[in-house]
Amino acid sequence: MILKRSLLFSLIAIIILALASCSHGLKLNQTQKSQPLSLSPTSTILNYHGGPLLTSSSTINVYLVCAGKPVPTSVRIAKQISDIYSLGKNIKRAQISSFVVNKIETKVLPLDSNGIYLVLTAKDVIVERFCMGSCGFEDSIILSTKSKVVVAHVGDLSLQCPGLCAWPYAVPAYGPPGQALVALNGVGTDGLVINIATILAGSATNPFKNGYYQGDALAPLEAVTACPGIFGAGTYPGFPGNLVVHRISKASFNAFGLMAENFFFLRCGIPRA
Repeated sequence: MILKRSLLFSLIAIIILALASCSHGLKLNQTQKSQPLSLSPTSTILNYHGGPLLTSSSTINVYLVCAGKPVPTSVRIAKQISDIYSLGKNIKRAQISSFVVNKIETKVLPLDSNGIYLVLTAKDVIVERFCMGSCGFEDSIILSTKSKVVVAHVGDLSLQCPGLCAWPYAVPAYGPPGQALVALNGVGTDGLVINIATILAGSATNPFKNGYYQGDALAPLEAVTACPGIFGAGTYPGFPGNLVVHRISKASFNAFGLMAENFFFLRCGIPRA
């Protein structure tokens, strides 16, 4: 499906902020290395490696495929593709890429070299490496026409690994003690939004593994993964930062969207030196 502008303010905002951060080489005061569990800060300057970015137009189209039982969403969509377990319930990453290639080459989805083909899987679908140190991935694939496109995956983490992939709305099994925040839309949905935003930001700024990143190209730290766990001012390991708390629901958030919606997204790209 093509996500319209009104879909998720948080996703659009984080992509814009990540692009701004990378293009200006901004540095934040404090970051963490792999999860909000690390005590050692690291640089958040992302070096540009000369490759193309998804910036050839003012809009990045996202083509969404829902695999498994329908994924709950309040997003308004122009077109949706659903797949009811055609790949089974235990999927390899390569199968996701092949699935997207098939949908493009059979004209079910259009070919869009400036787009992102995002596959969301249901909570009862197991994807290779998901919830095993990974909350999603993006990769590039080459079609028979020699065109390159970006494919990405994020899974429903609500049952498989909320502590790993939905912090601070769920408490990790190992890490600094602390209470989980109240989620605006439930742990699974809000964790999904955080991870979609992370994947889209990385896809936009490092789509073909030679854009903006830090470290090893085979395991790059990208626009958001270079500084995870930063959601507000005053953050430190185990504390996501100072956030706004909704007076009725007591849910925590850090951004106001159109029509008074509330959102929660990573703050890595905000230009604060």
